[in-house]
Amino acid sequence: MNLLLISNSTMAGEAYLDYPKHDIAGFLGEEKVKCLFIPYAGVTVSFDDYEAKVKSRFNEVGHDVVSIHHFDDPVKAVEEADAIVVGGGSTWQLLRMVHDNQLTEPIRKKVLGGTKYIGWSAGSNLACPTIKTTNDMPIIDPLGFDALNLIPFQINPHYLDANPEGHGGETREERIMEFLKVNQQTTVAGLREGCMFVVKNGEIGYKGALSLRVFQYGKVPYEVEPSADFSFLMSL
Repeated sequence: MNLLLISNSTMAGEAYLDYPKHDIAGFLGEEKVKCLFIPYAGVTVSFDDYEAKVKSRFNEVGHDVVSIHHFDDPVKAVEEADAIVVGGGSTWQLLRMVHDNQLTEPIRKKVLGGTKYIGWSAGSNLACPTIKTTNDMPIIDPLGFDALNLIPFQINPHYLDANPEGHGGETREERIMEFLKVNQQTTVAGLREGCMFVVKNGEIGYKGALSLRVFQYGKVPYEVEPSADFSFLMSL
């Protein structure tokens, strides 16, 4: 199994997918790959425009994408994909359309069989057991929270330590602790901006300038530095 799970597509002040483009290229390899792109998380952007935006950046580093919405048979498109790329946006809309198109098991089977999977933000959430640790508003019924279950832990992408100035609501940490209160056997990885997980043949690595914040029920949240061994996450 080979996964590249990225917290966010864009760093403040930078172009779209600019900071992770070389990580994407390295993950896919030197030979050009035409990836199947799943744009379902895009709500305020057309699938054509979303595809063009991602295609431009992939072309820049020697690869390509074609969106699943061009195919009459989405399941067949997944089964024949050389790599699968899932973009960010609304995790709820993403999972709803994955369920509507009966793609959960085909994607899972394909990736477990060795096909490379790249996701950022909502696309990273989709790789988790469920989408319960997304930051997005539930804008649509996803027909169940179960996701691809490619990794045994939950990711909270875009993880932030503090509330914005003037905000009186719960912090991200408090929301995750609420989740753990009712999902006590689950580990949550707070994946900060500019950081990503790389899973190759079942071995997990981490890349980013910032540490990972780990949440487990009954424990004080703790930091794991980028240079640490992250294998514990895959053996939960």
